[in-house]
Amino acid sequence: MTAQTVPVPGAPAADGSGRPAQRTVRAHDVVLAYEEHGGPAGDGSEAPPLLLVHGHPFDRTLWRPQSAAFPGRRVILPDLRGYGHSGGVPQPGGKTLLEVYAADLAALLDALGVPRAVLGGISMGGQIVMEFLRLFPERVAGVVLADTSAQGESEPARQERRERADLLEREGMAGYAHAVLDSMITPANAAALPDVAGHVLGMMLAAPPAGAAAALRGRAERADRTALLAQIAVPALVVVGREDVFTPVADAEFLHARIPGARLAVIDGAGHLPNLERPEAFNAAVAELLAMVPLEDGGEA
Repeated sequence: MTAQTVPVPGAPAADGSGRPAQRTVRAHDVVLAYEEHGGPAGDGSEAPPLLLVHGHPFDRTLWRPQSAAFPGRRVILPDLRGYGHSGGVPQPGGKTLLEVYAADLAALLDALGVPRAVLGGISMGGQIVMEFLRLFPERVAGVVLADTSAQGESEPARQERRERADLLEREGMAGYAHAVLDSMITPANAAALPDVAGHVLGMMLAAPPAGAAAALRGRAERADRTALLAQIAVPALVVVGREDVFTPVADAEFLHARIPGARLAVIDGAGHLPNLERPEAFNAAVAELLAMVPLEDGGEA
């Protein structure tokens, strides 16, 4: 597998030049789009890269406030299959399991020559990170679990996800996007931060309905990963917006209590997307976690 750079209008440059660019890599049966910030790995003594995984129904631009927030750290931002500029949008009725997304990320790291990385994910992205931990634990140098949960789906929740998936394929993203905007970010932030609200709404409206629906069907089959939490043996951070209505503080406390040595950051004035609503506080918490991650040569970042 090899990565290549291709121009895409409006995409941030991977090399800091300001030129629009994005990179692509073939991972198994799909071409993934991604971007990079910071310097590439060199002699193996640098800090492990930070790979950030967006949630549903977003794309890699969710992480704009984090892309250049960690000097000296290579930051990798992929579009998941079926989202953003990545391929893999299935036919209507399709399903994408969390383990498929995790395997895609491993293939991306392979193509980039990255043996180990710090993985961070928000919402569905956090569940993908947990799946990656289950499948590829030796490749994880640290974890950030933001506004996510480990418990399995109830039967009513499974059915609701399947019904919503069918609705997205029938009617598109607009109705859903407008209905959930005030749950993705707080109503106060939707009013006070119009640029953030517009960005969140724009990502949801741009999501391919079949890709988003496939993710929902895959999550309907998500297994309980509670038992995995006690096996996490790397520096870990759990983050949550204090006003998150999708994955409330109680879900974050559940994770924090079961991951050995984990840190917990509750971000005031934020809902489900604290990395956008309160990026300074979010980035500060992540920077503290990154400082705990050993270098590849055995030192500390």
